[in-house]
Amino acid sequence: MGRYVAWQPPVAPVRAEGDSPFARLLGTRWLFLPPAVRRRFLRKIGEGACVTYVGEVAECRMSRAGWLFAQLARLVGAPLPLGTDTGVAASVSVTADEEGWNQYWTRQYGRRHGFPQVIHSAKRFAGPTGLEEYLGLGLGIALRLEEAGGTLLFVSDHYFVRFGPMRLRIPNAVLGHLVVGHTDLGRGHFAFTLDLVHPWLGELVHQLAIFADPREAA
Repeated sequence: MGRYVAWQPPVAPVRAEGDSPFARLLGTRWLFLPPAVRRRFLRKIGEGACVTYVGEVAECRMSRAGWLFAQLARLVGAPLPLGTDTGVAASVSVTADEEGWNQYWTRQYGRRHGFPQVIHSAKRFAGPTGLEEYLGLGLGIALRLEEAGGTLLFVSDHYFVRFGPMRLRIPNAVLGHLVVGHTDLGRGHFAFTLDLVHPWLGELVHQLAIFADPREAA
């Protein structure tokens, strides 16, 4: 125990922009992002490091079909909000593998009653779009990086299910078009948005949460 008396958690340093896979995927549009957004996604989270953002849910709504989608998604780790509580605590913690390239995201959303909802996913720089998010039971999302008005967007290109070496592609028309946004608000704050819209059923889920940078990154 003695060696932990002066222990400090490992810091995730900011890497050079040319070394960032996010910057490479976005290309010239990377420079249209505010410096604070670039800094967050330039962090190299090495072994033993963890970057945590704390905030609260400001908006959340879902249609009846969206609620049903969210309940069915429990089978793959419940990646969609299960309720519409607002003003509740939220946090996002990001760790990575030994090389610091594959990232593991843990999101926690408080609820008015009962335990908070905890969501796990893994982002890997792989696949036809260069970035994929893995959920559970082999389900994943191939994501495209885009920039619009200074906002960094993670846009679903398609979904897929893996069965060993086999990969079954699922178009957006089946599960809905997903857009996750990261918008800088200044003073070390940013907005996280999640929008899932189905071509036939319309808007399924909308969520907006506000987060603050950790003190070391502020």
